[in-house]
Formats: sequence, C-alpha cells, structure tokens
Amino acid sequence: MRPGGQPNLQQLMKQAQKMQEQLAAAQAELAEAEVTGTSGGGLVTVTMTASGEFRSVKIDPRAVDPDDIETLEDLVLAAIHNATGAARELTEEKMGPLSSGMGGLGGGLGLPGL
Repeated sequence: MRPGGQPNLQQLMKQAQKMQEQLAAAQAELAEAEVTGTSGGGLVTVTMTASGEFRSVKIDPRAVDPDDIETLEDLVLAAIHNATGAARELTEEKMGPLSSGMGGLGGGLGLPGL
C-alpha cells in the first residue's frame, strides 16, 4: 500500500502479469500431461491429457464377451471416469497454487480450475 491507502497499481499489474504467465504455463503443461484410468483390474485402460483430450483406449481381449457387451461398456465407462478423476487431481495440483495466489480473485471469478 502506498501512502494514503492506495494500492500501487504498477505493482498490481506486475503481479497480474506474472500470474497470467504462470497460468499459461500450467495450462500448457496440462495439455501435454497424460493420465491413465483403468478398470476391471487392468482389462480396460484409457489414456487422456489432463486437459481432457482422450488419446487411447486399450481393451484386453479377455474383456470381450460377445454375449455380454454391457459389462465391457461398463468397464470402458469406469476407466474413463478413473482417468477423468486423475486429470482433475492433476489440474488441482497444478492450478491450486495459482488460485491461492490470487487472493480474493480466484474463487470470485468463477473460472474453471481456479
């Protein structure tokens, strides 16, 4: 705070610029970071980026039963949920420090991940 109780706008702008750079770096890292979700003891594996782009689905042949497609569908869905949870955790890990650094701004803006 400057004399008279006014914030130093130049200092605030520098802090905002630094946080914007850190946010961009974290988003780029999340776009490249891959997470994996599995189900059925590894019968189904889903790989995706932490930013939500699915990269692959692998299904063990033992999971394929033509008379029980519903179980395979459930296994795929469970692996997707597992991968999505891992992506969410990684996002919170990377973005959490940035949102706490925003003071009162982070939660009030309603920004995803902040």
